[in-house]
Amino acid sequence: MVHARVADSTRTDARGDDSPRVGLVVSKAVGNAVTRTRVKRRLRAQAASLLPSLPAGTDVVVRANPAAADADSHELGEALRHCLRGLLVGEGP
Repeated sequence: MVHARVADSTRTDARGDDSPRVGLVVSKAVGNAVTRTRVKRRLRAQAASLLPSLPAGTDVVVRANPAAADADSHELGEALRHCLRGLLVGEGP
């Protein structure tokens, strides 16, 4: 599940930075600590590759569901791109 908010171009955070930000929520429902850490690491890597494509001021929260425990990096990346399709610059409809 992905929630996103795009701030207007005049708003910045406390640092004066309007770069896109991503937060991850991986609960115990996903698995044990090792599994949750692996899912977070994979999601973080996939999100990092998408950050340059997101509009300035975008805040994204990704909540991993239990199925993420069995997904590989490619599958997580595809799911993330699918969820963010409307926000990604240069991506088709």
